[in-house]
Amino acid sequence: MTEVNRIIHVIGINSYKFEDLSFKLQNLFLNTDNIAVPNSYFEEIKSWGDNDLENKKSFFSSKSNNELVKWLRSQKTDVILISRGDPLWFGIGRILLENFSKDELLFYPSNTCIQLAFSKLKIPWQDTVNVSIHGRDSTKLIEALRARPSSLTIITDSNNKSLEVIKKHLSELNLIDFYDFWLCEEIGFDNENIRKLNLEESLPSDISCLNIVVLTKTKKIFSNNNIPLFGINDSIFKTFDDRPNLLTKREIRVQILADLELPENGVIWDIGAGCGSIGLEALKLRPNLDLICIDKRIGSKVLILENSKRLGVKPKFIFEEDIIKTLNTRNLSSFEKPSRLVIGGCDKKTKLQIINTMAQGMKIGDIIVIPIIDIETIKELREELEDKNFKTSLNLIQTYKSLSISKGMRLEPNNPIFLIKGKK
Repeated sequence: MTEVNRIIHVIGINSYKFEDLSFKLQNLFLNTDNIAVPNSYFEEIKSWGDNDLENKKSFFSSKSNNELVKWLRSQKTDVILISRGDPLWFGIGRILLENFSKDELLFYPSNTCIQLAFSKLKIPWQDTVNVSIHGRDSTKLIEALRARPSSLTIITDSNNKSLEVIKKHLSELNLIDFYDFWLCEEIGFDNENIRKLNLEESLPSDISCLNIVVLTKTKKIFSNNNIPLFGINDSIFKTFDDRPNLLTKREIRVQILADLELPENGVIWDIGAGCGSIGLEALKLRPNLDLICIDKRIGSKVLILENSKRLGVKPKFIFEEDIIKTLNTRNLSSFEKPSRLVIGGCDKKTKLQIINTMAQGMKIGDIIVIPIIDIETIKELREELEDKNFKTSLNLIQTYKSLSISKGMRLEPNNPIFLIKGKK
């Protein structure tokens, strides 16, 4: 193996001022002749050498491409490569490690732009999710947005209309009202600017090419005056940050509510209620219904109560317990029999037991709807319903959402859901 005779010093900066470097790095700069600088701030760094009369420095304008790698390989003595923030955090560091041995590289990280941005916003950032769409497509961004983290930092790219892409994805995923949108420009530099944008308006035209976006969960006060009667957006419902699947998505919820053929009066049981989205929207449509929500997951009652307030409705009972316990230990004769029953969130054996127990008291015209993702359970569930004198139908719901990409849009599939409907 060829012995390494020179070192590539990779210096991260978050200021164009020479005096903001540590004394160690100032001396390193003064004693190094060959320096590579990103072309976006080439002139600012080149000016550091104007007063260095003893050493006539050679500056290479870098585009972080193969030309930079070739230039670095051609150097016989130590060189400096200027970078922003931490070169090993969505920076040039990964490319350098792919092309040079670790023995050839020394890294001197500065504060990252995300550290500086959160310090300016005065928000803890240990739980933030970081995504880069600089020179990348937005697949990772879409995945991150769907998980609805409490805060999300996005490294942008001025060459691919990043801000427009982010705004479109937020709109397409019904998250415009879910996040506050902070545009952070030239963080740590003289022209630093942080502003909160209203995405209902056009994006400003005076945006620096050096920017990142920070999304923080909004603390919006919900008013049920602005909630539609039917087809409520997913963003209205509160769910746990780490468990977004507690929510039945709008497209599926709309079909379930249609299949329930909600009467003006009656009793609806929502089993495996999650955050309560199905039963609560049913109450929004039919305020005279009595709703019983049951979910075994800890914290589900708090979610359902919060979402009840947001929609301006009130369930009759909320049980945070396993439905098997409900069926086996509670005096069911003290509860009104369901005229509408939704069974979700439990295994096949439990679903069969629910049908066997609850169907006995249901009357002609009463309806059971079961959303499932496991195709193997369909046959037994239909047979159980038909054995209890329910006429069954099966519906496969497969929806696609349009998502913007740099050159148009693509259709992204949602998970397919089977809906079994039984009407007595």
